[in-house]
Amino acid sequence: MAVKSPCINLCAFEGKTGLCTGCYRTREEARDWKKMTDHRRRQIINEKNRRQTKLTREAPQTSKQN
Repeated sequence: MAVKSPCINLCAFEGKTGLCTGCYRTREEARDWKKMTDHRRRQIINEKNRRQTKLTREAPQTSKQN
């Protein structure tokens, strides 16, 4: 059975990391998903936690400064 897309219809790509804030794929991965092998799709899905951590670290932090 084909590996299902991790897309949650919240497509917003963070500029510094290039990762989608919804599914944690790059634009290229999201665009090419249907062409990928199931092996490559599983690799991307297995990287979700690492990518989520990277996005959290790299995303600009908003802080109040008085």
